[in-house]
Amino acid sequence: MNRTTYQSIRTARSAHALILVSVLTVWYAWDGEAAAEQANALAQSAQEAIEEQYQPAQSISGRITIVGSTTMQPLMTKLAAAFKSFQANAQFGVEGQGSGESIREFMLDLSFQRRGDKAGGRGTEGASGTSLLASSRPLTDQEIKGFVSNHGYEPVGIPVAMDAVAIYVHNNNPIERLTLEQVDGMFSSSLKRSKGGRLTTWGQVGLKDQWSGQPIHLVGRDKKSGTRDFFKHVALLDGELHKDVLELPGSASEILAIAQDPLAVGYAGVGFHSSMVRMVPLAEETGAPAMLPSPENVSGSQYPLARPLYLYVNKNPKDKLDPLVWEFLKFINSRQGQETVARANFYPLTSTQISKNLEMLGHSLLTARNVAP
Repeated sequence: MNRTTYQSIRTARSAHALILVSVLTVWYAWDGEAAAEQANALAQSAQEAIEEQYQPAQSISGRITIVGSTTMQPLMTKLAAAFKSFQANAQFGVEGQGSGESIREFMLDLSFQRRGDKAGGRGTEGASGTSLLASSRPLTDQEIKGFVSNHGYEPVGIPVAMDAVAIYVHNNNPIERLTLEQVDGMFSSSLKRSKGGRLTTWGQVGLKDQWSGQPIHLVGRDKKSGTRDFFKHVALLDGELHKDVLELPGSASEILAIAQDPLAVGYAGVGFHSSMVRMVPLAEETGAPAMLPSPENVSGSQYPLARPLYLYVNKNPKDKLDPLVWEFLKFINSRQGQETVARANFYPLTSTQISKNLEMLGHSLLTARNVAP
């Protein structure tokens, strides 16, 4: 594929991102059997690890709007649907506009008020419902300070699932493994890990024969994405992404772009894995074992790009937590909730993390800043 053709594809992809997502949704249906097998295996691991069953409270009703991460949107949609099977009077809206923009709105109490917060004032309770922030990364210290300056107290953050960011290539690409140093050499302009300069051809990362001189085409997420922030922070050591990275508005369109281009490489959450692309085993450093994401590797922090996914609540310590929010968080931290996490192709929390979450929910009255994974 020559450079002119690639530039044309870049333009077309940006202009038709929504169409790509729709096409990808259809293509994902072809993976149903394999995805179901993986989800069932993950759900079984959740059953074995988590003993706490959800015990529904009586007469719970109201509305929760969940705004934030596009990576978490399918997860939160499935959790809301599963919760409604126990609490039929609960209403949900799930919006995926990206972690970055949603975090800014959450800090400043902007559109979160219009979506569900108390009319005419701050706080998250009221007849119009409650808004929660779904974030694929923890809030930074600066963001916490910004929230405190606007509200006078810290937000409550709780991990709800584990995820991993995978490195994806086209199915025909024979690359067997990559290191974080090589990933930095491909994607970064800062090169904080890479010792040998930028890597621009597949031969520079070990491919031979007809692949050796072929250019590496970089695909990633746009600036609204928490996955992008996480990738920069962990994989690139807070370095800058190179200008050659084709940045797309959603993980689904990113996966499709890789599936259409044998020379492409990109990063996205494992929940978007499809038979159209392949995950590359990843090593922390040269000489270290390269591994794919798995429940064991992610929960044990052995996979280099593992991460927790968070829900944040704007709760004044002087106020009671909305009963519907309490029930929803309790459900998420139950066996049924974590089985739902697994069936959405994310990784369940460990029993230790569940215990920490429940302790905070039950004994700290939701005033802690967050729970470390």
